[in-house]
Amino acid sequence: MLDLSRLRALHAVSVHGSVAGAAAALGYTPSAVSQQIAKLERETRTTLLERRGRGVALTEEAWHLARTARELLAIVERAETTLEERRGQPSGLLTVAAFASAARGLLPGVLADLARRHPALDVRLTEVDPHLSVDLVARGVSDLAVAHDWDIAPLPAPEGVEQAVIGDDLCDLVVPEGHPFTARAVIRRSDLGGQRWVCQPPGRVCHDWLVRTLRTAGFEPDIAHVAEENHTITALVAAGLGVAVVPRLGTGALPPGAVAVRLEPGPVRRLYALWRTGAARRPAITEAVRTLQEHWAAADSARPGDPRRVLDGGSATAQ
Repeated sequence: MLDLSRLRALHAVSVHGSVAGAAAALGYTPSAVSQQIAKLERETRTTLLERRGRGVALTEEAWHLARTARELLAIVERAETTLEERRGQPSGLLTVAAFASAARGLLPGVLADLARRHPALDVRLTEVDPHLSVDLVARGVSDLAVAHDWDIAPLPAPEGVEQAVIGDDLCDLVVPEGHPFTARAVIRRSDLGGQRWVCQPPGRVCHDWLVRTLRTAGFEPDIAHVAEENHTITALVAAGLGVAVVPRLGTGALPPGAVAVRLEPGPVRRLYALWRTGAARRPAITEAVRTLQEHWAAADSARPGDPRRVLDGGSATAQ
């Protein structure tokens, strides 16, 4: 009989495209994943991975086996969900994928709370690009995802994936100290022309929102500096090198020289929890979603209303 753990390793390689990516997702070493695949090759008498430069590629036979592995893992998930549901208590392994600022600004308290309330539940967090997290849930690699969308880019839930709203993350316009915008109570989108911008790279939702918003207002964006992480972006703004739109979640205290001002209408990221339909009855899922919403509501009520005040505690992070 085929070993399920080895099939899981092959499935992870097919999803992540590399042994290293599969190892990171499964919590193994790359060597351990390679050994699992090698054993599966011996069991099936089939070559599953082929060397391609510095990486590997799945053979056609491997792709067929990986699809079967996905079906088997879904069956196992349903069985585990039924058992956990009958026990009535969150238990077992729960893997969570979250984008960086949620992993920093929201998940630590949520995970600590779940660990305290439910010692039989083993929650494992992986920080991932927000574009990838939903797909990881749909493919069965992660049990739960925390993702976000913006008004210009709604988050579609693939077939077989359910979602619940966690809350709305407001964004502020951050400008250098002494910038003319700091003397105004509200900045309109029609006022944004002629600014030099600091922004995340193309392909990120923040970048796409800025480009579309400015072009809709009749301005061609002048993106002077591109950075991955929000603490880098706010540092560049503090140095007087441009202005930026920055989400509040996980951004932390602004550095000296940077000031947050109110932009109307203000951009908003909506945060979601997503999980597979087959696991919807699992107590671990329902309790994790409830705890996410509970912590968000508590944090949201404590956030300052004036954007010129310090944003959420801690240092800035990406996305």
